Amino acid sequence: MAFRFFRRQVARAFSSPIIVTSLVITGGIVLIRFLGAIEGLELSAYDRFIRWKPDEGLDDRLLVVGITEEDIQQRQELPIHDGTLADVLVKLESYQPRVIGVDVGRDIPQGPAEGRDRMLAVMKGNENIIAACLLSTPTFPGVPAPEGVPDNQIGFAELPQDPGGVVRRSILLGVPEPPEETAIKPHYCNTPNIPLGEDFPLPQESMAFLLSLIYLEGEGVIADQSEFGEVLLGDRVLAPISLTFGGYAYSDAGYDLMLNYRSARSAVEQVSLSDILNDAVDPDLIRDRIVLIGYTSQVEKDVFVTPYLAAQENLREMAGVVIHAQAVSQIVSAVLDNRPLIWALPEPVEILWIWAWALSGGLLAVWSQRSWQFFLSVGAAVAVCVGTAYGLFLSGGWLPVVPSALVMVLTALATKLVEQANKGGYTQAIYDQLKEQLRGRSEDSRSQRRLDYLEDLVQRAKAIRQDQSIAAMAATDAAQPPLNLQNPQMQAIYERIKAQAEADLRQEQQTTRTPALSALKEKRIHDLLSRAQSTRTPATLPHSDATTAAPKPAETTQPPDAKEI
Repeated sequence: MAFRFFRRQVARAFSSPIIVTSLVITGGIVLIRFLGAIEGLELSAYDRFIRWKPDEGLDDRLLVVGITEEDIQQRQELPIHDGTLADVLVKLESYQPRVIGVDVGRDIPQGPAEGRDRMLAVMKGNENIIAACLLSTPTFPGVPAPEGVPDNQIGFAELPQDPGGVVRRSILLGVPEPPEETAIKPHYCNTPNIPLGEDFPLPQESMAFLLSLIYLEGEGVIADQSEFGEVLLGDRVLAPISLTFGGYAYSDAGYDLMLNYRSARSAVEQVSLSDILNDAVDPDLIRDRIVLIGYTSQVEKDVFVTPYLAAQENLREMAGVVIHAQAVSQIVSAVLDNRPLIWALPEPVEILWIWAWALSGGLLAVWSQRSWQFFLSVGAAVAVCVGTAYGLFLSGGWLPVVPSALVMVLTALATKLVEQANKGGYTQAIYDQLKEQLRGRSEDSRSQRRLDYLEDLVQRAKAIRQDQSIAAMAATDAAQPPLNLQNPQMQAIYERIKAQAEADLRQEQQTTRTPALSALKEKRIHDLLSRAQSTRTPATLPHSDATTAAPKPAETTQPPDAKEI
């Protein structure tokens, strides 16, 4: 019973305009999505999913040494001096970390020259210390690493920002664009590295990617390249996002990954610069770990907006060094722990996914017989859509939840409006009016032929009632023999007329919505034929009916052999 009901509902749904409606609305939403009209909504939904994710806690493979406001005030150094940075590096090296990343600009010497020399000596003497730089663009000369640091110990520290300054991506590889100002001194981060005989420059590693590679080498994982030119670490492919990845209408992505944040506040362990210098840190927090040094003070303004911007006020911005740490954690965890990276469906599959939700909205509109059912079912379907997208997001999937919910609601509303219009008779009335206008011209000529034929038949019946002679009848129409139903030939003609009339009536009943009028026409034709037949039987010929008025002719097509009557 339930299956029959479901089958009837599905048949009813797909016999309604749901297919066309869903296709039109899906096409419209896909178009405005392509034009970027709903990119902001989709990125906001992505941010909300990031905030809804369970806190994954600390990654015990990393440590952030933050230069805090207290450190700056205590040492009265802003920026922090090169000598102080050298002291911190020496302290950290004594605890044997796996790799150290220095996210502090050192292109210009800070403090006494003696401190600068010590800092450069420490960096050059340990190949596991990575210095940061900023890549150049045509309008930006870039920021070099400390002069004298080998190129293989330099990683760029760019953080891609979306409109509004929100950091949702991390970058692995990039190529500097030569600045327009030719007087700028060339350095590693403003000069493309084009090998001899090659046309294209080699990409350079970001600081987060370089730190990850060094750490993973200690785990026996060596970077390679897949057959499609993608970064391959062990059996894990780090595929870059496309320009229209997920909810992006167009991004300026290079070799970027979506940044799958671990936590808003507790992604990595953090200690202060003073803690390191005062030996107040447990050596186990440093040994064999990835250590990053950078400003966490608001004074230096090395802070960025993250997807947590709508959370508590103190989570609106995150220090750049902490974001780099989250990017390192993402790569290392993806390779060693199989932690999911953010992925998205191919664009054709995304469109099919969106259309499927549009169809579901139309089905709900057809199924819902009452207003409360309609709104409740559509609301529940939106919740299911969001819940499904969020459930897959926990596994790394970024699905088009905003366009899916939009097309579902719009298709449901449009389908319900069309159904209400059909029930009100407006659509049918328009259809009937157009149909009658199109049929009018052909019906006029056919109706006239029918009237002429029936009028002729009535006149013959009158003549027979008045006992006119066959000779007089022949004078009126010499070409046609008398209507003698006793004659087998006339009987056959009569049967053909009757069959044709019945066929015309059946056709009229199938193509019109006026069965009462069709029944009246059928009765008139049969009465007329019966009268014609009775006049040929002498025993029942009614002389008193000679002046009976002819009945109103009914519409019928002229039968074959009509001229023989």
